[in-house]
Amino acid sequence: MSYYDKVYEIVRKIPKGRVATYGQIALLCGSPRASRAVGYALHFNPDPEHVPCFRVVNRFGGCAPAFAFGGKDVQASLLRADGIEVSEDGFVDLEKYLWRPNE
Repeated sequence: MSYYDKVYEIVRKIPKGRVATYGQIALLCGSPRASRAVGYALHFNPDPEHVPCFRVVNRFGGCAPAFAFGGKDVQASLLRADGIEVSEDGFVDLEKYLWRPNE
């Protein structure tokens, strides 16, 4: 299994209504310094329908300006459709929406 496949397997576990951060996904992959590779894996996602990469935000809860499917506004609209509140400037409240795998 490639590193990217491992990333996709973890991202598929993020439940609707929750988000994860790049750093969190990197840690779950066992590569704490791999946030850049995680971003690459998610933004060049081969299967957007089945891999909810739009649920991954930066460490501050911000949407990604370089989001693969149309930028920050598209990512925010996908998050809102998932029931996640996104501020006008593109941020998610991590205290409220952060996914904790052990819950």
